[in-house]
Amino acid sequence: MTFENLKVNIKDRIATVYINRPKKLNALNRATIEELHQAFKSLREDTEAAVIILTGSGEKAFVAGADISEFSDYNVEQGKDLAAKGQEQVFDYIADFPKPVIAAVNGFALGGGLELAMSAHFRIASDNARLGLPETSLGVIPGYGGTQRLPQLVGKGRAMEMIMTAGMIDAQTAKDYGLVNHVTTIEELIPFAEKLAFKILNNSRQAISAAIEAVNDNYKDGVNGFETEVRNFGKSFGTEDFKEGTQAFLNKQKPNFK
Repeated sequence: MTFENLKVNIKDRIATVYINRPKKLNALNRATIEELHQAFKSLREDTEAAVIILTGSGEKAFVAGADISEFSDYNVEQGKDLAAKGQEQVFDYIADFPKPVIAAVNGFALGGGLELAMSAHFRIASDNARLGLPETSLGVIPGYGGTQRLPQLVGKGRAMEMIMTAGMIDAQTAKDYGLVNHVTTIEELIPFAEKLAFKILNNSRQAISAAIEAVNDNYKDGVNGFETEVRNFGKSFGTEDFKEGTQAFLNKQKPNFK
């Protein structure tokens, strides 16, 4: 896959997606959002890609925010359309992605950048990371899921404070809040993400996809996550992975999932 604003590498069943606009601190513009959609759409069908690591090029920024110059003159309807399309094409698309997505946050993850990281299934951060939702300082609110996902991850009070103050938190504070799972050095960020990815690769891809759906359904209005869990649990019994996993366990062997 060749893109103008992204780099995508696939090795050992791990796809690493780099937002590649380092001169703009990897800020999200409309072209980058479209390329992210196309990249993930392709990775969904690519049998060589089982786990995705999402990160930014360079050491300064994961994504420093949205490209404000593109929407500074938008009206009300254009603003609504910007948020709706972005959420559908990228942020919700990644959140519901059937393959594990790990955000490796290097440097600034602000505004749309933090929202992008929060759409991943979990996050790790380098010790130079700075995270925040500064939209209220621009006279708008987070529009790519930030008002919804941040409270889910850190709690309502902390989310309200972060959004209202428009301030940044460091990596360790983000870990203390539960916003990121691990903090590493910048040099170890991608190797650590790959280490986690290899652990995931030991397990059933089919079961992981079913688990992602069940966990996500707990956070969707009008959807009973328990019912999804029961349904997907039952479906698991009809898979080859279930036969392989249970027989390997009973025979004290390592499973070889296909």
